[in-house]
Amino acid sequence: MLDIADELTRWLDEGRGFAVATVVAVSGSAPRGPGAALAVDADGTAIGSVSGGCVEGAVYDLCTQALKDGQAVRERFGYSDEDAFAVGLTCGGTLDILVTPIPADAPGRKTFQTALSAATRGEAAALARVIRGPAELLGRPLTVREDGSHDGGLGGRPDLDRAVVDATRSLLHAGHTGTFDIARDGSHCDPDLTVFVESSVPPPRMLVFGVVRVGKFLGYHVTVCDARPVFATRTRFPEADDIVVDWPHRYLRRTRTDDRTVVCVLTHDAKFDVPLLETALRLPAAYIGAMGSRRTHEDRDRRLREVGLTEAELTRLHSPIGLDLGARTPEETALSIAAEIIATRHGGTGLPLSDSHTPIHRATEARRPAAIGTGGRVPRPRAEPSRGLRRSI
Repeated sequence: MLDIADELTRWLDEGRGFAVATVVAVSGSAPRGPGAALAVDADGTAIGSVSGGCVEGAVYDLCTQALKDGQAVRERFGYSDEDAFAVGLTCGGTLDILVTPIPADAPGRKTFQTALSAATRGEAAALARVIRGPAELLGRPLTVREDGSHDGGLGGRPDLDRAVVDATRSLLHAGHTGTFDIARDGSHCDPDLTVFVESSVPPPRMLVFGVVRVGKFLGYHVTVCDARPVFATRTRFPEADDIVVDWPHRYLRRTRTDDRTVVCVLTHDAKFDVPLLETALRLPAAYIGAMGSRRTHEDRDRRLREVGLTEAELTRLHSPIGLDLGARTPEETALSIAAEIIATRHGGTGLPLSDSHTPIHRATEARRPAAIGTGGRVPRPRAEPSRGLRRSI
């Protein structure tokens, strides 16, 4: 539901009652991933989407019913072999959806408001909700911050709250949306629980060293750095969030990077590229790419080996940068770079969909940033079999 945080924050500020349906699990091919949400207020106004149209009508009805009876419900929608036009996903996937009523007088409104407000401000926070367990806990929220402080709770059980908070923080620190289980282990007398976590984190950073237009439209916080003041100007990069005049490797050593950061080296000049890549390939980053011809790449590779980079470190480098789109103009080159970043991030092949046989919508695990040391490449997930239409719990 954090994907529609701006609108929901306004509804909360206006005192509206509403119900929100959130995708909490995806199997097979599905148009939207975990965290996608549709909300319906007491007047029947709807915002958001959980499926791009496949099951919107049925989910809308679930939201209006939840507002009437005040009960959270979890439903499953999948493909129906008997009737492809039944309420289901004709693309062959399965969606698990949690519907949570948040009436105007709900005691948990403050907890939701804390998470939604953090998302609208671009701050780090996670919203955790029970999606499997006793009926009285279904949909119960906790909002967790980076320092471990939290709002809300699971029925006055500090030990259970702490277990959920600790597991939620792990997902928040990684910037992941997903689920975890709390099992009975002697410390809890409650039944086993499954908890769904939506993480709201600041946009990942894209560090651009050189001249190109790419990044903002992908949702990155874009920093352009160049040692030459004539090139690092607001006039040349009006959409950049930050413009830095400094030697690239020196700036990279002192700035923050993490496993969501994208580094684009576009100078194709050895005096900039080699010290910069020597630094970058030893830092956490989701993607590191460098521009240049194949001859430039071979020379760069030789120089990087001479300064001591290992085979494993060099494997992380995407060079020449970008996918083969036949790009000629700066705009086309930017598109080819963006396409490779997206493919790396989500485990795509870069092949035409008409020529490939992999699922169009990757499994949830493949939507996470690639692990360091894999060359930025996410293993391709196996397709899961379609399931018959089921609606449960």
